[in-house]
Amino acid sequence: PESNVVDVHVGNLRRKLRQATGHELIETVRGVGFRLQASDRAEA
Repeated sequence: PESNVVDVHVGNLRRKLRQATGHELIETVRGVGFRLQASDRAEA
């Protein structure tokens, strides 16, 4: 059986980080997973 637990947690992290920083810091890398962007890169 498939589970979406990781997707739910990543979504929660994205929301909390967006509220705290005003930027999207977690990027989805298709076929690989997720990447956390450096905060200075997200500000550009």
